[in-house]
Amino acid sequence: MRQNLTERLLFLRAFVTHPTRVGAILPTSRRAVRDMLDLGDVGAANLVVELGAGTGVYTREILARLSPGAKLMALEIDPQLAKLLGEEFSDPRLQVICDSAENLHRHLSGARADMVVSGLPFTSLESDLRRRILDQMVQALAPGGVALVLQYSPFIVKELRLRFGSVKRIISPVNVPPAFLFACSADRTAAAPDASN
Repeated sequence: MRQNLTERLLFLRAFVTHPTRVGAILPTSRRAVRDMLDLGDVGAANLVVELGAGTGVYTREILARLSPGAKLMALEIDPQLAKLLGEEFSDPRLQVICDSAENLHRHLSGARADMVVSGLPFTSLESDLRRRILDQMVQALAPGGVALVLQYSPFIVKELRLRFGSVKRIISPVNVPPAFLFACSADRTAAAPDASN
């Protein structure tokens, strides 16, 4: 309980310091995280990349689903949150990197991810930064890979459709605020069509 309170306070501090980077006052609910990860197959992935790892709500669930020989690369721009992640998880499959998601290519060293998981607040990011990060996500994916994106509004869907052949969308209403969850793939047949079509 105390650890959960500490995580929430650190998250709130990060929001107050950089509201456009964090985008929410509280971490994403575990239910929304599970709903989002259910849109892909973490257990089949060799490399998962997490953008904006925050206090580790995604990290924890990804590691619970990740196979023993797989890797999780978690990028977090806030130094205190990155430090917390490194202290919280002593899993050898996890690599925590304190850097912006726009620099993802620097850390992949030519590797390609089977899954990219992002809770970054794209709609509150400056437009050029948003485009750079989205382009990094596309370039980072291996053939057949999937990008899972959580947002608090549906406005990002147009930019996702410009980059991905298939964009599936569901809503997780239990989260505060309700979360829009997207599963994006280059292959039009890899994910079901968007329910809003």
